[in-house]
Amino acid sequence: MGKGCVAVTKYFLFLFNLLFFVFGALILGFGLWVLLDNKSFIAVLQESSDTVKVASYILIGVGSLTMAMGFFGCIGSIYEVRCLLGLYFTCLLLILVAQITAGVLIYFQRDRLAYEMDSIIKTVIITYPNNRTTEHPLDYIQRTMKCCGFTGPGNWSENPVVKNSTQVQYSCSCRNDSLPGVDKALAGLCSTLSPDPPVYETGCKTTIETWLKDNLGVILGICAAVAVVELLGMILSMCLCKNVGREDYSKVPKY
Repeated sequence: MGKGCVAVTKYFLFLFNLLFFVFGALILGFGLWVLLDNKSFIAVLQESSDTVKVASYILIGVGSLTMAMGFFGCIGSIYEVRCLLGLYFTCLLLILVAQITAGVLIYFQRDRLAYEMDSIIKTVIITYPNNRTTEHPLDYIQRTMKCCGFTGPGNWSENPVVKNSTQVQYSCSCRNDSLPGVDKALAGLCSTLSPDPPVYETGCKTTIETWLKDNLGVILGICAAVAVVELLGMILSMCLCKNVGREDYSKVPKY
C-alpha cells in the first residue's frame, strides 16, 4: 500500500472515530436522560419496572465505551499505534455483535415487553393520582399524543376514584378539545354531567404502534447506517493495522 493510500486511510479512520466519539456522547446523554428524567413516559415505566433502569445503565456503559473507543481509535490512527488499532477493532466487533444480539432479543421478546408495558400502565392508572412521579408523565403522553388509557378510555374505569365517584369522572389529560365542554384542566381528574365523557377514544397503545410503524423506515435506516459505519471502521482499522506492521518490519535493519 502506497504512502498516499495510507494517509487517506489514516485520516478517514480518524474521521470515523471522531463520529464514534460523538455517537458515544449522544448515547451516554440519552442513557443519563432515561435514568434521571422524571417528566416523560420513561418515568412511568421506570417507576414500575427495573428493566428500564437496567437499560439506562447499559446505555451509559455502551456510550462510555464508544467514547473511549473513539478516543483510542483517533490516537491509534493518527500516530499509527498498532495495539490501539487492534483494541479499536476488537471493541468495534464486540459492539456490533452486542447490537445484533440486542435486536434479536427484542424481536423475540416483543410479546413479553408489550405485556409488561400493558401491566405497568394499568397499574399507574389504578394508583392515579397518588404518585406524582408517574402521574405527570402519563398526563403528558395522553395530552401530546391525543390518546386515553393504554388500550382505550375504558382503562380509567378501573381507577378506584373514578369507579366510586357519584359523578362521571375522567382523566383531564384525555380531554378532547374538539368536543363541547368547559372543563379543560391539564392534569388530574375532571367531572362532567354527560354520561359520555369528552375524551379521546384511541388508546395510547394504538397511537404508539402507529408512530412506530410510520417511523419504522427511519429507525431501520439509522440502524443500518450505524452498522455500515461500524463495518467500514473495522475494515479501515484492519487495513491500517496490517500496513503499520509491514512498515515496522521494513524499518528493521538488514545485515
